[in-house]
Amino acid sequence: MLQDEKIVSNTEKNVQFYDSFYAQTDLNKIFRRLDKYASFLADARITDASWTAMYLDNFQDQLKGKRVLELGCGDCLNAGLMALLGAQVFANDLSSVSGQLVAALNERYQFTHPIQFIGCDFLEADLEENTFDIVVGKAFVHHLTPEQEQMFHQKINRILKKEGKVRFVEPAENSPLLDKIRFMIPVFERPSIFQRKKFAAWKEKDTHPDRENTTQYYKEIGLQYYEKVNVQVMGCVHRLHRLLPDSTFNRKFRRWAFRVERFLPKPVQVFFGRIQTIDYAIPRKK
Repeated sequence: MLQDEKIVSNTEKNVQFYDSFYAQTDLNKIFRRLDKYASFLADARITDASWTAMYLDNFQDQLKGKRVLELGCGDCLNAGLMALLGAQVFANDLSSVSGQLVAALNERYQFTHPIQFIGCDFLEADLEENTFDIVVGKAFVHHLTPEQEQMFHQKINRILKKEGKVRFVEPAENSPLLDKIRFMIPVFERPSIFQRKKFAAWKEKDTHPDRENTTQYYKEIGLQYYEKVNVQVMGCVHRLHRLLPDSTFNRKFRRWAFRVERFLPKPVQVFFGRIQTIDYAIPRKK
């Protein structure tokens, strides 16, 4: 398959999957979290891996008054949270359902700046150059093919201000052995690789293209487009919570795990970690 055909196929697969997936979003659950957004964030950023990584280093304090673009806004919880924290949020997603969720959030909350939905492929979006302070993506980049990722960075470079920043939160896949073990264990809708027929059927529908998600990869691609690159890996102990029943103890274990990880050598964290915060800053304008 040619590169352009791969990109089109990957995009179409994502649209089909996420239109269906986000149609199941529980808006009342989103509202409950945003109604008490301060307490929700305070708990989530020390307990849940994706939120801990997204709001690492008090990221919430950097948002007020900033013009922020979220790529792959999905269920729009993070877009709503950033808007409540004072950011002027532009939320982008291929799924039209995300646009409906944005409309519901704007109707319920008196944001300083109503969220603006951009419902198309980011590469086709009509966005002014040098206008955004921050671009974020939460578990988004690993849905792109490497070719798409390159094009995304080229456009991000154009729309970011001179001192602009990027924060992506992505899975960390630095250990081939752990990746093999991970696919042996069935989770959610993904069967074990030992269930060959079921795994093959799942793989066919999977929206994740075959690509690299190592820390070194994200550093190398970042240096092509940005002056400053920093990647922090976490979750090496935290990842064990998946072996525990979903309970209050499970959440306590997660908070304990993040505290313990701080004392581990960095190579251990990088090798065994399951999630990474990717920070890029100062785009290399071409």
